[in-house]
Amino acid sequence: MDTPQITAPPRGPSPVPGDTTPSSGVIHVNTRHAAGFTVIGNHLAQHRGLSLTAIGLAAHIQSLPAGARIGIKHLAERFPESETRIAAALRELEAHGYLHRSRSRLANGRVVTRTVSYNQPATTPTPHRSPPATPKPPAPPPLPATTPTAPSTPAPTPRTTPPPPPLPQPQHLTPELLHTATTLLAGLRRHTPQLVLSEHDVRTLAPGLATWLEREAHPETIRHALTTDLPSPLKHPARLLRHRITTLLPPPLPAPRTTTPAHRPEATVPPLQNCDGCDRAFRSAAPGHCRDCRTEQLTAA
Repeated sequence: MDTPQITAPPRGPSPVPGDTTPSSGVIHVNTRHAAGFTVIGNHLAQHRGLSLTAIGLAAHIQSLPAGARIGIKHLAERFPESETRIAAALRELEAHGYLHRSRSRLANGRVVTRTVSYNQPATTPTPHRSPPATPKPPAPPPLPATTPTAPSTPAPTPRTTPPPPPLPQPQHLTPELLHTATTLLAGLRRHTPQLVLSEHDVRTLAPGLATWLEREAHPETIRHALTTDLPSPLKHPARLLRHRITTLLPPPLPAPRTTTPAHRPEATVPPLQNCDGCDRAFRSAAPGHCRDCRTEQLTAA
């Protein structure tokens, strides 16, 4: 008689050290990229001295092909951050050796900005080297000292965009003014669908609009000033509203002029006199006869 064979189930594989699922924190699900990827070092992704905006901007720049445009205005059109924040992030990357910017003059005289991106932080950023210039022919002998030399033309100064004017602030920001301004800004999209603002934009612009209300501007007048003649297409509604709130701010109303009544001299009332003829009282500056006695005297004459 055959003996039954009992087969135990196979033992499961032992867990690989470091491959267990953590009880808290982030869990990574990684898929290997075959194409279209950029290698970013942890020294950048986990940098403790850079802001999150600067880290993200550095990763974006390293993913671009050579020759791509990375000017401040171009990046501001590509991302929702303002030109001010993008400029600050570029300065951070320059200070920590991930970026180097220099100005050079082309053959046609135009001044351009050359940017060098480093995937490893450079301790001493290397400026962009221009190709060696063609040797110039020997200069002619100097002219006599008595001959006046033409004044040298100074190099054109590169234009810089001035910072936007500050948003106006009310003298007394009361809760009522802030609530009315916030409600008006959030409700603009009901009348003009292009003016959709985020909560951050509403909180930022509300004090400036409260200044209009403090100067007794009617809400309908404010709405008309902010929504009339909008550009098409409208790319940055918050930036446009900030510009209009600042530049179209009406002046404070003049204080009402208090009119004081002109000083009027009191009328002089003649004193009472007793008539020399009938002894009747009448008002006159000097004693004499009353009106009736004077009439009778004239009639008798």
